[in-house]
Amino acid sequence: MTATHVHDPGRDQSTRALLAGWIGTTVEYYDFSIYGLASSVVFAKLFFPTSDPVIGTMLSLSTFAIGFLARPVGAVVFGHFGDRLGRKSTLVATLGLMGVATFAVGLLPTYGQVGIAAPILLIVARLAQGFSVGGEYGGAVLMTIEHAEQGKRGFRGSLINTGTSAGLLLANLVFLGVLQLPDGQLHSWGWRIPFLLSAVLVGVGLFVRLSLAESPEFEAVKARNTVNRLPVVEVFRECGGRVVLMAGGILSAGVAFTLASVYSLEYARTGLGLDKDTMIAVLLPATLVIIVCVPLAGKLADRFGNRRVFLTGALSLIVLPFVWLALLETREYWLMLLGFTLLFIGYSANYGVVPAYFSQVFPARLRFTGMSIGFTVGLIAGNAFSPDIATYLLHTTGGWLGIAVYMAAMSVVSVIAGLFLREEGDTPQPPPRDPAPHDVADSGTAQVH
Repeated sequence: MTATHVHDPGRDQSTRALLAGWIGTTVEYYDFSIYGLASSVVFAKLFFPTSDPVIGTMLSLSTFAIGFLARPVGAVVFGHFGDRLGRKSTLVATLGLMGVATFAVGLLPTYGQVGIAAPILLIVARLAQGFSVGGEYGGAVLMTIEHAEQGKRGFRGSLINTGTSAGLLLANLVFLGVLQLPDGQLHSWGWRIPFLLSAVLVGVGLFVRLSLAESPEFEAVKARNTVNRLPVVEVFRECGGRVVLMAGGILSAGVAFTLASVYSLEYARTGLGLDKDTMIAVLLPATLVIIVCVPLAGKLADRFGNRRVFLTGALSLIVLPFVWLALLETREYWLMLLGFTLLFIGYSANYGVVPAYFSQVFPARLRFTGMSIGFTVGLIAGNAFSPDIATYLLHTTGGWLGIAVYMAAMSVVSVIAGLFLREEGDTPQPPPRDPAPHDVADSGTAQVH
């Protein structure tokens, strides 16, 4: 008797949701990384010429931070539509806008061509990037988690986060290529290539997202008629404490990733006396550690619980910054690679479980808004100004110890947040049950009819 293969449309949609989320996260962190790399390497000269190279670099890195300031607005706007109209259409909009903004950076005139208009246009493009990313990560995570079956959410959510290392890896490979160009070609047209190439990734991502079905959990919210008119109001009324804890929880991973992937190139030059090509050559293979260890963290989370794995990673990031920077100080390739490897192992344990962990602390009807706001506020506090803070600490203290203390302090905050931020226990649980329509009416929650 021949076995008959039964097609499972739910599993097919789950795989598509994972692919769509992974591509979106890859694009997000590709854009994040190429902008950070360009800020460290070329933007100071092209958009912020000044007689003091330190001031020029800090101005350039400040535009990196500016993009984060638009993220809360994007989180509120896209969270509103994601919780009212659906995850799918909102994610198509975020990815499309992100792609247009990044592509536009590659077409901008420089200060030498149009004067003060150049940095202004750069800031506008960066703000558009930040606005779109404000809703991108939270939505991508939710589409993946809400399509995934119970018992596999930690692993599938962690696969989304491998997009961070994939984006970082692609960005560094492309930049390593353009950095081989003579300075004249690099500063005239070579720096534009990484930004223009992002259009390819965005096109693939849009194609996959347009073929997705809507999240089944959002469809259930609509079926129960419990869609909120103003999700942001309800988030702060019902879940304000969880938003704050989530923001604190993301600090450790945000600071570690940003300083390792962005600031390390500037630190190579100003702190170690090495060229940036050398640091990229160390950073590139180290990113493979994230690709391997993040899914492993997700597997462990499905077995032992999201919160436990998250706290283990956060605790390790209190100590590992000192190890990382001390090994960089040796200026020996293999010891520097070991430093990055150890830091990225701790980062992977901490950040790999964020999708499954953080998404399941909010009810489905408020999940897009709650996760987007919490994640975005945490990114601003942890990622946005960390390169500038590290630059200031290095130039005022003359060494790496202040930077390590800063990174450790942020990790302490994340540990404290993780001790209080809970799902329905310490093991993977189904998302909290939404109230029935009559319960919602009794509690004053607005309904959409």
